[in-house]
Parts: sequence; structure tokens; C-alpha cells
Amino acid sequence: MTRLAALLAGAAMLLTGCDLAPQYKVPTVAVPASYRDLAVWHEATPADTSPRADWWKDFNDPVLDQLEQRLNAENVTLAAAEATFAQARASAAEVESGLFPQLNVGGALSANRESAKRPLRGRNLPAYFGANTLSAQFGYEVDFWDQIHNQVVAGTAAAQAGAADLAFARLSLQAELANDYMLLRGLDAQEDLLQHTVAAYTRALDVVQNRYTGKIASGVDLSRAQNQLETARAQLDDLHAQRDVLEHAIATLVAVPAPAFALRPVIHSRPLPKVPASVPSALLQRRPDIAAAERRVAVANATIGVARAAFYPNISLNLSGGTQSTGLDLLSLPNSVWSLGPSLSLPIFRGGLLQAQEAAAVAAYNLAAADYRNTVLTAFQEVQDALAQLHWYGVELEDDKRAVAAAEQTLTMALALYQDGATSYLEVVTAQEAALGAEQLQLQLQTAYLQAGVRLIRALGGGWSTRDLPAPDATPLRHVDIAP
Repeated sequence: MTRLAALLAGAAMLLTGCDLAPQYKVPTVAVPASYRDLAVWHEATPADTSPRADWWKDFNDPVLDQLEQRLNAENVTLAAAEATFAQARASAAEVESGLFPQLNVGGALSANRESAKRPLRGRNLPAYFGANTLSAQFGYEVDFWDQIHNQVVAGTAAAQAGAADLAFARLSLQAELANDYMLLRGLDAQEDLLQHTVAAYTRALDVVQNRYTGKIASGVDLSRAQNQLETARAQLDDLHAQRDVLEHAIATLVAVPAPAFALRPVIHSRPLPKVPASVPSALLQRRPDIAAAERRVAVANATIGVARAAFYPNISLNLSGGTQSTGLDLLSLPNSVWSLGPSLSLPIFRGGLLQAQEAAAVAAYNLAAADYRNTVLTAFQEVQDALAQLHWYGVELEDDKRAVAAAEQTLTMALALYQDGATSYLEVVTAQEAALGAEQLQLQLQTAYLQAGVRLIRALGGGWSTRDLPAPDATPLRHVDIAP
């Protein structure tokens, strides 16, 4: 008992351990003080700064709401990302089990017969005998160098990175659906414009046809009018093809077979939602891909500790006990057996393997840190790109509105002059092309403006926060700080 007490006291001292992983710090990235082109963004009220998962509802479109909800529930890519995250959580739990003692029980009953001619067999030994055992084994690896603990830290951080990957996949798919939907509704508006254009060109062709029949207009005027009409019809057919492709893409996003999916045309204006751009430093907590990259830096940092611990002795405590008997009296105290003692293994010569593993872990950390910085820089670029697009699309829209008004006035005057015989139909054709082009550009800019708004919402994280990361399990994490 004295020896056992001494052994347990020594084991308790070993349990204090020492962590060989570097002190973890999030890689630093220079953060700008503010964004440019903020004047074009509609600032929200302070209450709107709270995280919102259903950011697309601010577009006030019930059809888009239904599509996004179905995407969240049925999208196949999202289901795969959820399965990947579940694997990461299971792997973290598997590694964490190494921190706890392992206990196994077993038993065996057997009847045996020995050969009478077996070498070195005693004369008085029985030929028939039983060999029955009932045993339990207890084992515990003393994590003196925090090797297992750092594996747990790495596994937990990897699971958190998987959660952030899942959030980023969900946000990206939601934004892709919203972007496709905005483009489809933009095509609906262009289709409506071309249908009215075809009707106007048909009426113009009738005018030219009557003048041609009355020998007032030439055949050139008639062919020009016919060309204008058929060109508009061809553009309308091309829009139908584009819309069908977009409709099929949306069907796949919401996990519906394309032949069984349809969206009827709808034309109405959609306001740009009011989402605060916030300050650049907040982006580090609002982008799930940044959070995932930071968690992978934590994984790499802990892995360095695992690699360094391999240089030191591996100590484990082992205890086994049970009973052995040739009969069934296994619960008899005289038949008891037990074994107790620590084991130690120390690498002496590995041909440079351990040094190479440590160097690889350090290189993996440097790679993860560089990837984190690149992810942050890319995020700032995406926000600034979206803000710049919103700014210049807004300016271009105002310019094009004036161009549309001037083109419509020119077309009205050209038609009046032609009917009075004061000009050729070429002037009418030129005015028609200018008016149609200006109106089409206006619709395209309106769609592009909304799509830029979707990109900005995605670039800002869509209301996500690092607070949404899953909390670590009961085991505390050392040197791994989750940003608030």
C-alpha cells in the first residue's frame, strides 16, 4: 500500500503538465479606419445593428423569402457542409476521449486437452484442464507535455472552423440565390419593356406600310421598319432563354428538379435594404470565412505543441486485475491476480523524423497565418468593391434617367416629323434605337444596383457574428481566445 500511495502521488505530480505550444495570438492585419463611398449606403437605425439571420427579408419580396427558406432546408450543398461540420465535431470528441482513463473488462472460459507427447510435459500434469479468466484493465496516459490537450485544442478549433465554414457556405448560397433572383426579376422588367417595344414597332410598321402603299414612303423605309421589329422580337427570344437558364439555376439551389420548377414573371420595384456598413474592425467578427481562417491558425498553433511533445517521454499508468482458475470459482480471493505499474517510452533515434514534423507544423502555422491575412484583405476588398459599385451605379442611374427622357423626346419628335413628311424613316429608326438602348440600360443598372447591395450584405457577413460559433465542450481551451 505504501508503494501504491507513492506511485499515485508521483502520478499526481505528473498531471500538472507543461504546455509546449506557443502562446496563441491572432495574426495582426492593418485595419483601415473607415470605408470609402459610404455616402451611397443607406445607414440603418442603431437597433438594426443586431445580427439578423434572415437578411433577405429587407427586400420585401415574399417569393424571395419562400425561396431562401427552402434553400436553408433543402439545399444539397448546404447539407454536405452540415455533414462536414458534424464530422469535425465528432473528430473533436474522439480526440478529447484521450484525456480520460480507459477501462476495459473481459473474460474467457475454455476447456483444453494437452498431447501426452508434448515436449517437456510433466508426468503428473492432467491431460484435460480448464483455463478461465475474469479481468479488468485500467489505463491512463499521463499528458505531462500537454500533447493530448493540444490535440483537443486543435480538434475543438477545427470544429469551430467547420461551423464557420458552414455559416459561410450558407451565406454564400443565400447571396447566390438572391443575386440570381434579382437578375431574373430584372429580365422580367426587360421582357416587359421589349413587349411594349414590339407593340410600338408594330404600330410604326403599320404607319410605314400605309405610307408605302400610298406611295408616300420608299421600300427602304419599309425594310428598316421590318428590321427594327424583328430585331426587337429576337431580343425578346434571347431574354426568354436567359430567364429559363436562371430559373433552372434557382431550382437547383432550392433542391427542386428544373423541369418541375417555375416562377411566374413579376414586375415591381425593390428597395435597397438598410444594413449598416459599420466600421472595418467589426468585419473581423462579422465574416464567417475570417473566423474559419482564424480558427485554423489556432489549430496550427496547437499542432506545434503536439509535434514538440513527441521529443519527450510518453508516460502511462496501467492497472489490471482479475481472477484465474481452472474451474468456475472465479470469484474466489485466492484466485485473484493483479498488475500495477507505470510505463515509459522515450525516442532516442528517429533519423530526424521528429525535427521534420516540428518544422512541418511551424510551416503549417505560417501558411495558416498567411491565409488568414489574405482572407481579411479579400474581405475588405469585397466590401469596398460593393460600396464603389453602389456609388457609381447610383450616379450612372441618374445620368441614364436623363438620357431616357431625352431619347423619348427625340423619338416623339422624329415620329411626328416623319408622319408630316419632313424627315426620312432613318431618323425614326435612330431615335428608336437610342430610346430602347437607354431604357434597357436603365433596367440593367437597377438590377446591377440591387445585386451590388446583395454583394455588400454578403461581404459584411449577413448579420453573422463570431458569437454564433459553437462553444467548446467542458474541457477548457488553453491559448485559444474566441473573439466576442
